[in-house]
Amino acid sequence: MAKAYGVTHKCAIDIAGVPMLRRIVSTLVAHQSIESVTVSIDDSAVATSALAGLAGNVHIVASSSTAAASALAAVDRLQGQYPVLVTTGDHPLLTDQMLEFFLAEAEKVPADLRVGLASAETILAAFPETRRTFLTFGRDRVSGCNLYALLNSEALNALRFWSSLEQLRKKPWRLINAFGAEALIRYLTGATNLEAAFALASKRLDLVARPLLMPFAEASIDVDQPSDKDLVEKIIARRQ
Repeated sequence: MAKAYGVTHKCAIDIAGVPMLRRIVSTLVAHQSIESVTVSIDDSAVATSALAGLAGNVHIVASSSTAAASALAAVDRLQGQYPVLVTTGDHPLLTDQMLEFFLAEAEKVPADLRVGLASAETILAAFPETRRTFLTFGRDRVSGCNLYALLNSEALNALRFWSSLEQLRKKPWRLINAFGAEALIRYLTGATNLEAAFALASKRLDLVARPLLMPFAEASIDVDQPSDKDLVEKIIARRQ
């Protein structure tokens, strides 16, 4: 994507006249519940340029070899301050309303980790043309929203585990297999649902992870390919 649009980093791609990273960070710093924002990137100059003149408590740190390892390093910098919200640099449709919903819901039930997801029904009802990667758990089909609430240090177990699995994220059955034979059998036979799948994952990771279903189809749309960029810019145009 970066090469296709003539930039060094995907997060620097222009989205309706604004660098993608700037759209995301400006939304985060404007939210009343977010005290500071840490941007993890391998070239700080890219972030500095994209965020030039943006007011807010923003820090730029060097990234690591993988997204999960980068998140771990960034969270470690916070020296035990929780909760922590983790999102990605290709999520330009993120809004204050999405953040408000996610942050409020994240702490309503006991958990160490909450994972933002949107159902296939929610996504396809709004955007039948979009191509998403869906995970299927029985009757539940979901796609990630690139929103994670780390409510305490136990949630770091998930980041450590995810670091070893990132190359599998587009291969659902291999991803499920990493959680053990029981999880794989239940997945392949359709004998589980979303809550049960998270219960199995919690057992494997030695933490309490719970899904958090977002009612916003747009929360699931990141920019992975040119068609995503086109769709995102159409949505932004409709918002104006």
